[in-house]
Amino acid sequence: MKPTETLLVIGATSDIAVSAAHQYASNGYNLQLAARNKDDLDSTINDIKIRYRVKVSTFQLDILDYESFEKFIDSLNPLPDIILCAVGFLGNQGHAQKDIFESTKIIRTNFEGPSLFLNEMANKFEERGKGTIIGISSVAGERGRSSNYIYGSGKAGFTAFLSGLRNRLSKSGINVMTVIPGYVDTRMTQGLNLPPLLTSSPKILSYKIFTRMGHNVIYCSRRWYMIMFVIRLIPESIFKKLNI
Repeated sequence: MKPTETLLVIGATSDIAVSAAHQYASNGYNLQLAARNKDDLDSTINDIKIRYRVKVSTFQLDILDYESFEKFIDSLNPLPDIILCAVGFLGNQGHAQKDIFESTKIIRTNFEGPSLFLNEMANKFEERGKGTIIGISSVAGERGRSSNYIYGSGKAGFTAFLSGLRNRLSKSGINVMTVIPGYVDTRMTQGLNLPPLLTSSPKILSYKIFTRMGHNVIYCSRRWYMIMFVIRLIPESIFKKLNI
């Protein structure tokens, strides 16, 4: 790893993003952190600068403001070596079923915005001939469930996008990695009854992301890989009766 390599994190205020920022900074990476409200990053950047003595820049980025993407990307100096997309919005399934604005926000935040942004970044990486794109998706996108199918559909679209982007860039010297975490104990999942044996921490996940760069698809644990493998095999006629 070159000491001058730079990581761009979008959705940088999330627990996973903050943990990843620490993971990469501790290994000598300079950071570019982007969030809808960059003032929320102040405590994070101060902590990282003191701990690791790396360069940290912050940026304002609303993932749904597509017209701002070109200006944002042009402001990056340098163009990062790695981009980590940690954008996500769980929303409320019950509310979203009855409110088109809530469901629109969930789908656009988890799929439309991140995909359009990463596609623009991919074009820049392709022109340069190198780079790594890491997108955090979800097991919810592996198969639709009644309890979170709107969020899951957004993540399913994002997973498919990353797969297609990986295929497109496979001969361009650019790696696209899909991260499918399973349950992670974060602010976004507060209040959910998560099973301890299947729940990871942001620190563990960020370590796995860092150490498995270059892979195509990673799960946070082998347990989740096996669980989703089995779930994908269940016939639809049976799966719809499970109502999970």
